Amino acid sequence: MTVATPAPARESSTEHELTPLYHVVLLDDDDHTYDYVIEMLQRLFLKTLEEAYNHAVEVDSTGRTIVMTCDKPAAEFARDQVQNYGPDWRMPKCKGSMSAIIEPAAGTA
Repeated sequence: MTVATPAPARESSTEHELTPLYHVVLLDDDDHTYDYVIEMLQRLFLKTLEEAYNHAVEVDSTGRTIVMTCDKPAAEFARDQVQNYGPDWRMPKCKGSMSAIIEPAAGTA
C-alpha cells in the first residue's frame, strides 16, 4: 500500500519579496518641439499619438511626465534610450536628446 505524503506548504504570494518598480520620468526643456516628444514616445515606448501628445503637454506644463513604470533594469534601459535618441532636427539650437531620470515608484521601494 502506497501512502501519499502531503506536499510542503507553499509560501503565499504576500510572503515573496516584490520586485521594486521604478518610474521613467521625461524632463522638460526648451530645446525640443512637441513633434519631437511625440515622435520619440511613439518610437521608443509605442505610445499612441494621443498618449504621446498628452505626455508632451504634461512635460511642457509641469516640467515632467512619467512615461513608463517597470523594474529597474528596464527603467534604466528606457532612460538610456531617451538620452540617446538624438537632437531635435527641427530646432537649430538643439544639441542633444531630452533628459530622463528614473525614480522609485511610490510604495514599491
